[in-house]
Amino acid sequence: MRMLTIGAFARAARLSPKALRLYDELDLLRPARVDPDTGYRHYAVAQLEQARLVAWLRRLGMPLARIREVCALTDPADAAREIRAYWARVEAETAARRDLALFLVDQLSGTTEREPTTMLTLRHSAHSDRGRVRPVNQDTAYAGGRLLAVADGFGPAGGPASSAAVEALRFLDTEAPPAGGVLNLLEDAVRAATDAVRDVADGSDEVGTTLTALLWTGSQLALVHIGDTRAYLLRDGALFRVTHDHTLVQSLVDEGRLTPEEAETHPQRTLLLKALTGAAGTGAGTGGASGSYDLRLHEARRGDRYLLCSDGLSTTLPEDTLRTLLSAAPDPAAAVTALIDAANEAGGPDNVSCVVADVVEAVSGEEAG
Repeated sequence: MRMLTIGAFARAARLSPKALRLYDELDLLRPARVDPDTGYRHYAVAQLEQARLVAWLRRLGMPLARIREVCALTDPADAAREIRAYWARVEAETAARRDLALFLVDQLSGTTEREPTTMLTLRHSAHSDRGRVRPVNQDTAYAGGRLLAVADGFGPAGGPASSAAVEALRFLDTEAPPAGGVLNLLEDAVRAATDAVRDVADGSDEVGTTLTALLWTGSQLALVHIGDTRAYLLRDGALFRVTHDHTLVQSLVDEGRLTPEEAETHPQRTLLLKALTGAAGTGAGTGGASGSYDLRLHEARRGDRYLLCSDGLSTTLPEDTLRTLLSAAPDPAAAVTALIDAANEAGGPDNVSCVVADVVEAVSGEEAG
């Protein structure tokens, strides 16, 4: 078997020796032989194909943990399906950033906002359930004509904290967003929610809440997100996760130090890196500093179905099950019932809250945002 030094192999694979050492540590691309005396790595020529695949997937921006899953597949057709699914998610996220860029260009250039050819509105339903294990419910779920929100409180006053955060946003449901100012309006509302949570927590950093909310403008949805409550989009039969968890475990997955499967059973999987808390001042964990929460716009399409949920749903049911239940339900109320029932049938280990909203064509006389 012909062997190459790590330097020669790196040049042939168009990878750096540093990257090869990292891939060795992550069990992504092990050397064929390691010198027992010097520790020097040697690679087989036959490993070049896998190394080049890793290099190409890294150029796509695929996380290391996902690359390891692709490389572990023995059937090239299965690997192709995984890459196709990953790229579909990237395109959805890119489209959301494109929508925000177009919005900002229109706002800064003074371009008149284009009127939608079809008036759209939301049909929605929300419910929060204690689950089968927890003695109290610390979640809050809300759905109105313009505002959708889910918050998951924690600490001795977690329930009041989540309720206070959502209540601070409730005025958005009756106040039409100003033209070109929806993100600013939503950002101001989140600052008010932060203050409300601090009042409830009375200065304790052990009390706080996550928050995921969508604000309807008539053709777009403005998102604010902090913590591990989630937003999903069901579009054309495919389910996309709109939000990114602000947790320690998710950061380890992003760095390639954990696989998604390992993250599901990690002892610190509930440890939040960001939340709205009662701590004074600002910082990455408090939600008080500008930029510590996610804020962006999403272009809505007729037929879209959005799901907002607490981690009592997302950590209990796999995404395939979420997609199946969301696709099968005839309306938002049926979807909410099916999702919560399924979480409880799976053990109901946590409070579970769901908001489901459909983007539909407005009928005569119906509110269209």
